[in-house]
Amino acid sequence: MNILAIGNSFSLDANRYLHKIARNDGVDLTMIGLYIGGCSLSTHYRNMLNDAKTYDIDVNGELSGFYTSMKEALTNRDWDVVTLQQVSQYAPHYETYQPYLDELVSFVRKCAPKAKIYMHQTWAYEKDSKRLLELAGYNTPDDMFADIEKAYKTAAEAIGADGIIPCGEVMQKLYKAGIAPIHRDTFHAHYGVSRYAMALLWYAVLTGNDVSKNTYIDFDVPVTEEERQIAIKCVCDIINK
Repeated sequence: MNILAIGNSFSLDANRYLHKIARNDGVDLTMIGLYIGGCSLSTHYRNMLNDAKTYDIDVNGELSGFYTSMKEALTNRDWDVVTLQQVSQYAPHYETYQPYLDELVSFVRKCAPKAKIYMHQTWAYEKDSKRLLELAGYNTPDDMFADIEKAYKTAAEAIGADGIIPCGEVMQKLYKAGIAPIHRDTFHAHYGVSRYAMALLWYAVLTGNDVSKNTYIDFDVPVTEEERQIAIKCVCDIINK
């Protein structure tokens, strides 16, 4: 399976362990990300128009230091899945998605006609953080996530997406299950359990494989077995609902 994420640091977080989880499961999966930190849909759109070679290529969870354009990446191989997302501070507001999302999807379908298109749902900021209260203008992560969830659902329906990868939902579940911290800096994902849960979710959604007995344990920072099992349960609860 070949997956291309047109994203930013949030897709980098979500995909860090995806290739390794798949390999651990005996599945041949290549994960390529187009990375620009803080990149919004409007910036992706401008890069598309200008054929800008400004994307650092993330290969199976590792930034390569090699740069490409969106068109070059889309036509590089036969993609099974292409994902799109909005930058985190705009994610709750669907009006910021358009008209850029429609144009990007049209371009993806032209360059990679066989690929399924998924929306990668981003997540809320940390409770009481400056980013949550001042940048996003929300009192609680629940309030922010409610708008994120609604916006991504609207976006997926508007483009006829093949699905949503609900990373924002799994982050909410981790927090409510007692995992803390789920962020490393109040907005990016924790290097261990949060990144693991999201990669596991991508793997489950995109392959349809059962992750209930996943055995992957090679994390960048320590993850306890209890935390790992909570992550698996959170992902399975989402998949099974």
